[in-house]
Amino acid sequence: MPEVQPLLTNADESMEATVLFLDEALAHIRAGKANPRILDGVKVDYYGSQVPLSSVSTITTPDAKTITIQPWEKGLISVIEKAILNSDVGITPMNNGETIRLGIPPLTEERRRQLAKQAKADCEDAKISVRNSRRDAIEHLKKMVKDGLPEDNGKDAEGEVQKIHDKYIKRIDEIYHAKEIEIMTI
Repeated sequence: MPEVQPLLTNADESMEATVLFLDEALAHIRAGKANPRILDGVKVDYYGSQVPLSSVSTITTPDAKTITIQPWEKGLISVIEKAILNSDVGITPMNNGETIRLGIPPLTEERRRQLAKQAKADCEDAKISVRNSRRDAIEHLKKMVKDGLPEDNGKDAEGEVQKIHDKYIKRIDEIYHAKEIEIMTI
């Protein structure tokens, strides 16, 4: 089965990339705790170009309900505040002239349900992507069988693709359940 190994490796890598993308997407969902990653999507106008907030400041979480942003240049405080207000973070920044504080408000029950629903939708999209990778690999295997690969090897490789698929679907379910618990915990 050496000629199908690159195909299996490719399918595995594709599914792994999907899980990594899902991890990144779920990191942006606010779960009631201070997490600097909710600011990853915020871009700041820095000398005429849009740069990530983390490129012009230090972002820390001194406690579970606060994010502190320390700009590297004092002149950026108003620019950073404006960028946060215009983003979809949904938190009003407060500044004391040197640092910006974001107080993470407690989530309402309704908002928690919305966030859990959003996380579930992201996980379903990831499952679809994993299934598409499986389908592509199996179609490629069937083409290889037509081109001369022994049928037994093709069936064995299909079984391997299915095992890889099942492993990643299980991981996605575990990631979702962990995120749901994080979101629903007060």
